[in-house]
Amino acid sequence: MDIIELALREDIGEGDVTSAYFIDPKQTATAVIVARESCILAGGDVAAEVFRRVDPNLHIKILRQDGERLERDDRVMEIFGKAAATLTAERTALNFIQRLSGVATLTRRYVDVISGTSAVLLDTRKTTPGIRKFEKAAIVAGGGTNHRFGLFDKILVKDNHLLMISDNALIEAIARVRKERPDMSIELEADTLDQVRRFAALDGIGRILLDNMKPEQIRQALAFKRSELTFEASGGIDLETIRDIAATGVDYISVGSLTYSARAMDLSLDFLV
Repeated sequence: MDIIELALREDIGEGDVTSAYFIDPKQTATAVIVARESCILAGGDVAAEVFRRVDPNLHIKILRQDGERLERDDRVMEIFGKAAATLTAERTALNFIQRLSGVATLTRRYVDVISGTSAVLLDTRKTTPGIRKFEKAAIVAGGGTNHRFGLFDKILVKDNHLLMISDNALIEAIARVRKERPDMSIELEADTLDQVRRFAALDGIGRILLDNMKPEQIRQALAFKRSELTFEASGGIDLETIRDIAATGVDYISVGSLTYSARAMDLSLDFLV
């Protein structure tokens, strides 16, 4: 069962009793999803799929694309067909598009703040369980870039991993990855400049994550940079601090709040009568 089906089952259960009793099953109508505030659109395709899952005979017209800026009263899509089916799908479709547009809108704010610097804005794995692929698509719609999708597609050795492994074992593990998974990138998290110095001297790693470092510490860490090594700043970064972080020349900045602190945008469904 995919996440859209799960969301519909959660909401509909054994059936939409309100529409069953109060809406003529033969009645057709045209409805529109409308923005009630300025935002960056994301999740339009997900919302459209919700309507199709409820009734494949609904006619969906996409009016605006993910990544576009919406202003108040802009129409996102039109839905024509059985009114009861549209009403049944309404809340689930809006839940997705409101949530994902919130992620895209917050991402765009961060991207705008660091505009003109060389830093690339990254997301994290701090996502809503089950809808990570949708939230990461919303990050891209907002102008951000995806970090690793999960534990399977990139190695990130964090502080808790490092507590469980000796320096010699770390070196051996890196060598084993390079031999067995030469396509797999390796990133190490550093909490101190001494760790940065030691990690930068290791062969086989592609990136060092600078955790909770201030701009001056980041500048000192970048002194250990070499051509094949990039640096990522992360931890405690918000809209007030990200510009100063980006100005250090760091390659990447990852921000977990893009997903876990995003406010749902106000979009609604109206019938045209």
